[in-house]
Amino acid sequence: MTLTFILGGARSGKSRHAEELVQRHPPLWSYIATAQAYDDEMVERIALHRFRRSAGWQTIDAPDDPATAVARLPKGRPVLLDCLTLWLSNRMLADADLEAESETLQAALLAHSGPVFVVSNEVGLGIVPDNALARRFRDAQGRLNQAIAAQADAVIFMVAGIPMKVKP
Repeated sequence: MTLTFILGGARSGKSRHAEELVQRHPPLWSYIATAQAYDDEMVERIALHRFRRSAGWQTIDAPDDPATAVARLPKGRPVLLDCLTLWLSNRMLADADLEAESETLQAALLAHSGPVFVVSNEVGLGIVPDNALARRFRDAQGRLNQAIAAQADAVIFMVAGIPMKVKP
């Protein structure tokens, strides 16, 4: 198992780059999606992501429990989890135990026998949010990103569509 963590800002090219990395492995590739279509704009974003992926992809919608989705994958299957940010938001709004669920997800990612690619937003580069919920989210996302990065074999930071190797 290798774990590659791809993070960056909104519209930095994270998902596209992660898909390219996954496709360097033989198909079938699994795409674990955490987005939920609550409005027309998200419907369009999800459709664009699906359109971009070739027939070699199996999409698994797991907005609340990507750990179980990863655990159910066949041994050796390349997997892309896109994205941690939406998953954390989903779980935070459900008033879940973020620490416990984050640990469960990390364990599932590390236990998978195939290559694992995880996408997340870097949310700590902007101003301090003006409300408690946004600050709580930013802090939780920062802690989760640090935990995943610490376990990752490779960390890539995306800037304007350009991948920058952070680790190793």
